[in-house]
Amino acid sequence: MHLLIHPGWQDSCPSHWQTHWQATLPHAQRVSQADWLQPELDDWVASLDTQIEAAADPVLLACHSLGCLNLVHWAQRYPHKATKVAAALLVAPADVERPDAPLAIRGFAPIPRQALPFPCTVVASDNDPFSQLASSRALAQAWGAELVVLKGAGHINSDAGFGPWPEGQALLDNLRARVTC
Repeated sequence: MHLLIHPGWQDSCPSHWQTHWQATLPHAQRVSQADWLQPELDDWVASLDTQIEAAADPVLLACHSLGCLNLVHWAQRYPHKATKVAAALLVAPADVERPDAPLAIRGFAPIPRQALPFPCTVVASDNDPFSQLASSRALAQAWGAELVVLKGAGHINSDAGFGPWPEGQALLDNLRARVTC
């Protein structure tokens, strides 16, 4: 199964878990975006669609922050392509609707809240500075996702100490096993 790794706003740095996974997991590819600093929803969705369509088999996605929201917008726009996605790991979905959300990412609001047509797991932290746990919990419920809550994990990125993140790989493996059984 092909793994698409979708970073959030500003991309993922070399020490981020997504970069480690891209370098070490077989069949892993990073979603590319033309502009990581000034994201435009239509451009991001189109780029993701191109990369999902290019995959020979259904893809497994590992999304972080704004990348999570981009996948959800993609699913809303292209429900007829849902079979192209086997499952998704949605880590620290950004709350672009919060009052202090950076202007650069507010174009991803409103956040779609319909159930996703593929299995997914939302991983959230109880102290994420970019999304309150209540918001992540509500999104997971709306999307029909399993919710995994990490204690004191911040934004679940390299700034919070998440480098290779083997526990996250275990969550990804569990999700993969759910769709290949």
